[in-house]
Amino acid sequence: MGIINVNIDKIYGRASQAEVDALKGEIEAANRMLYDGSGKGGDFLGWVSLPGRIGSEELEAVEACARSLASLADVIVVIGIGGSYLGTKAVYEAMNDSFQLLRKKQDRPLLLFAGQNLSEDYLSELLAAVKPYRIAAIVISKSGTTTEPAVAFRLIKEEIESRYGKAEASKRIVAVTDAKRGALRTLATQEGYATFVIPDNVGGRYSVLTPVGLLPLAAAGVRIGELVRGAQDMEKATGTDVPFERNPSALYAAARTALYRKGCKIEILGSYDPKLLYVAEWWKQLYGESEGKEGKGIFPASVTLTADLHSMGQYIQQGERTLMETIVSIGHPKHTLKIASDADNLDGLNYLAGKRIGEVNRMAEMGTMLAHVDGGVPNIRIELPELDEYYLGALLYFFEKACGMSGYALGVNPFDQPGVEAYKKNMFALLGKPGYEEQGEELRKRL
Repeated sequence: MGIINVNIDKIYGRASQAEVDALKGEIEAANRMLYDGSGKGGDFLGWVSLPGRIGSEELEAVEACARSLASLADVIVVIGIGGSYLGTKAVYEAMNDSFQLLRKKQDRPLLLFAGQNLSEDYLSELLAAVKPYRIAAIVISKSGTTTEPAVAFRLIKEEIESRYGKAEASKRIVAVTDAKRGALRTLATQEGYATFVIPDNVGGRYSVLTPVGLLPLAAAGVRIGELVRGAQDMEKATGTDVPFERNPSALYAAARTALYRKGCKIEILGSYDPKLLYVAEWWKQLYGESEGKEGKGIFPASVTLTADLHSMGQYIQQGERTLMETIVSIGHPKHTLKIASDADNLDGLNYLAGKRIGEVNRMAEMGTMLAHVDGGVPNIRIELPELDEYYLGALLYFFEKACGMSGYALGVNPFDQPGVEAYKKNMFALLGKPGYEEQGEELRKRL
């Protein structure tokens, strides 16, 4: 077993091994295109070799800034949307104590997130909730003009400046933005904010291993060096010199491509650990935004098990057979918790007495896999020995690399997102943004 193990044996009822093997040349060619830039979107391939380029000097600069913020704040508000927020949220939730908010003593600042929605209630409640606490902010935007984070930053900036004054506020706000241009870069220069750069050749959904993710995670106490090390090892494990049969990203890309061509149009990512909920949300953006274009693409959905076996489980088992299922499986829980015996055994659970909860969870996982396969849902298993920063970094890069290969196999540009502009133009017009007046009149008639 490598860093992580990809098992595709349970897809062969829908796609054959021969059909997967026949994709070897196509997937290997796609992998080469990620390195030589000959495919669509070649200007946005900086993430491919990013882990290997992250050195100790860069990590120390990030960690030094993180320590400074952590010394000033009990709560750090991370402001961003899409790839500027989901990767950070995914790692933070996976590495954090599930009940951290109930702990009386916080060793590191809590991260709260803003700019990922336009909910008046959410932002009002956030501002009210942080009133008793020392606060700081990390604002993440290449342009500084994306509506959702720009609105949130205006509110958070006002809160920080009203409390501490502009001079002190400049120490409590860090901008992660474009190197040279954009509204946020201009503001950061004017106000004297510390800044980190989002590389021009790294798109937002591939940016978690840049300061976009590393800075807030370091401030929250995540071991970013281990996160990067896992990604670096996975970068090596998925290079063009690695044989197809031993390249985990290539196998995953080939399996899902073969299933798509056999009629599986929906991929469900599931796990049996709720800590991975936001990893699935990050994965949905990565694959949905990368592949969903030109009338093509696998629709990415997610479930958290065993909870969703009591809701979505019915559809997965017996609904329309256009599904494939990918399970991220964690080998060893961090904690040990056993089920005790009960003298009355009214719940009938004494047959489980002495067993660890993790063992029960694993058998639920195995039993469900077999039931779903028997029900006509092909199953891919991605196995991690444990859930820590190292393996999480490896998993994130594994998915990124497989996404690039899958996108090229699909024949689309995996690194653009032209479809996301449609809603923005309509929103600007309806809000009366200068230059959109005529379009606004037409839209209001339709409403």
